[in-house]
Amino acid sequence: MTDPRPLPFPVVDNCMQIGGISLVRLAQRVGRTPFYAYDRTMLTRRVLELRDTLPRCIRLHYAVKANPMPALVQHMAGLVDGFDVSSAGELKVALDTVLPAHAVSFSGPGKGEDALSRAVAAGALLNIESPRELERVARIGDRLGLRPRVALRINPDFELKSSGMRMGGGAKPFGVDAEQAPAVLREIGRLGLDFEGLHVFSGSQCLNAEAIMEAQAHTLALAMRLSGHMPQPLRLLNMGGGFGVPYFPGESALDAAPIGEHLAALADRLAAHAPEASIALELGRFLVSEAGIYVARITDRKVSRGRTFLIADGGMHHHLAASGNLGQVIRKNYPVVIGNHVRATETETVTISGPLCTPLDIIADNVTLPRTDVGDLVVVLQSGAYGLSASPTGFLGHPLPEEVLV
Repeated sequence: MTDPRPLPFPVVDNCMQIGGISLVRLAQRVGRTPFYAYDRTMLTRRVLELRDTLPRCIRLHYAVKANPMPALVQHMAGLVDGFDVSSAGELKVALDTVLPAHAVSFSGPGKGEDALSRAVAAGALLNIESPRELERVARIGDRLGLRPRVALRINPDFELKSSGMRMGGGAKPFGVDAEQAPAVLREIGRLGLDFEGLHVFSGSQCLNAEAIMEAQAHTLALAMRLSGHMPQPLRLLNMGGGFGVPYFPGESALDAAPIGEHLAALADRLAAHAPEASIALELGRFLVSEAGIYVARITDRKVSRGRTFLIADGGMHHHLAASGNLGQVIRKNYPVVIGNHVRATETETVTISGPLCTPLDIIADNVTLPRTDVGDLVVVLQSGAYGLSASPTGFLGHPLPEEVLV
């Protein structure tokens, strides 16, 4: 069935527009399909709308892992207060922008010696994930003659309920278990590092505002419990993100308004307990997903035992999530449209597959769309986050798609 939600992009003469450009003309400008395109106006609007919802005291960070395209990250640098990175490659992209290195934080459970050295030398904030990593950072600081900036990443004793991916609670490779945190905080003081605060990321892709607010309240309570063990006053409490976006029919957009009101109350409580501290939200998908599309061209159509297949020149090697992530138990379709004729009186039920020699290479299964021919452009919506960089681009040796910011 077609997705009943309205198309988030304008349609002129039955052709989708992105960045004020018709999809057909944009495909000509790019020069080939497949490609990703990101609308800078939509990126800006999403951040400004969120700023209007959140208290002014909340720091807004962009999680670069959601989409590390350099031009997009450069654009986001003018909109957010900081970047959170998870690799040396992402660190380089962040440091190439107009945001100062002081506004960059670095998370991840397996940071190598080279990545840690680069971050310390740059003056980025390191979110410490283990006692061993803490020792490494201290040694690197001694070697470079610098005092590393650090925060402690906590694996909390709670999780973000209703989240698509739970990053905290139970046994996790991320951060230091909350019950072990006092000892690690004391060690940070003994080593003389520049302690700034805590990083608590309990989950992601949550559409339930109540669950997010509950996790944020638990996070603040945890920070207050640990404050007596901190070697320096708390300056930053990174509450992570968790804000989800609706991908599938039946899902509703997250209402951030009550979260903003709740954060205002939490910020007042934190100010009374730790006057120097600020709260940061680390958001990726929520900021960029809806501003991006993946575009492929139909190269063939065929009927197999009564079922119509449209063959596209792009697929799971470029957009793994839309294909079902290597075989979900219950596969769901991302929203798709035929971008060069969005609306039509004649429709058909089809399956759109990619060029790879695997039955998993499905862009959309059993969907109702306008009658589609060879040469038409299929558009996968909600593709601004975890698209190209989260896909097996080397699989079967096809060329990489282009990426453009318009």
